[in-house]
Amino acid sequence: MTVTFFLRLSNSHEKINMLPLFNQRMRLRADLHIHTMYSGVGRLGKLRFPESVSRPEEVVDAARAKGLNIICITDHNSTEGAVIAKEYAKRFDDIEVVVGEEISTKDGEIVGLWLTEHVEPRLSAEETVKKIREQGGIVIAPHPFSFHVPALKEKIFDLDVDGIEVLNGGHVDKYSNRMASEVSKRYAGRWAEIGSSDAHSVSTMGYSWTEFDGDSSDDLRKAILEKSTVSCGKPVPVDKAVFWSISVVFRASKMIFRSMFGRLKPDPNDPLVTSVLKVPGQKKFAALIGAFIYLLPPVPYIACIASNTWLNRRANKFLDSISETLDKLGPTRSQ
Repeated sequence: MTVTFFLRLSNSHEKINMLPLFNQRMRLRADLHIHTMYSGVGRLGKLRFPESVSRPEEVVDAARAKGLNIICITDHNSTEGAVIAKEYAKRFDDIEVVVGEEISTKDGEIVGLWLTEHVEPRLSAEETVKKIREQGGIVIAPHPFSFHVPALKEKIFDLDVDGIEVLNGGHVDKYSNRMASEVSKRYAGRWAEIGSSDAHSVSTMGYSWTEFDGDSSDDLRKAILEKSTVSCGKPVPVDKAVFWSISVVFRASKMIFRSMFGRLKPDPNDPLVTSVLKVPGQKKFAALIGAFIYLLPPVPYIACIASNTWLNRRANKFLDSISETLDKLGPTRSQ
């Protein structure tokens, strides 16, 4: 960006250039891990729920409102939402979208960025990285030391990984981000330091991000490869996580209710509609009952607090062994 400073004299309309023209590299904000309604259906025991109910266009609009300059749409095992978001973002000059995918592998989840085509899930981590590289993509290890979602853990040392998330906004436990940060510090310069929201709703965007010097997605890519990125922010607040759960349950329930009365029309471009229409009538009724109970105040808050309590109890056990785990990794792993 070129910046010029001028002084207007009190008795003259002439502009005098006070400083020479110079190029100033700006620091931009990027969120490298965001989900849309194309992330499919999640499971928690016997419960099934949409991973996200956010439309790609809604995510782009929210990113602009929250001051993000670049976002990477990384739906579970799909690039459809990312492609839609990228096309939609072309009408704006203040945001870019990078096509990505959070890919389920046999060894944990991997994020591929700057993809040109979908990478099939359930391959080995090595095969998945190869598929990403064949497209000229970037490889990121999301929540690498999570104990409650599929993660690569120490396998990051054996793979061709460009960056690791040292701050994942969706991980509110005391261990996962801290362990990733400690590993990144010990092996400084081996991986780019990544901060991402891992947002599954627009309400949980904007709390964690990556900063880099530059003014485009090409500069972000360069910064990742040069390991010069900086993670910023904090995990998502509890109230925003609650709002996400409420929005998912409410929107899904509304669609189920409409489908039971034949008012939900098939839409091949809406994966949530397609999923709801496949659910048998008896299960829809049971889902509505469960949703009604969940939406009763203060059930969502109690559920979220209970979940966080359970996570931190387990996290405390892992925290006690961080030093021991780091020592096992060794002081000088090959880079």
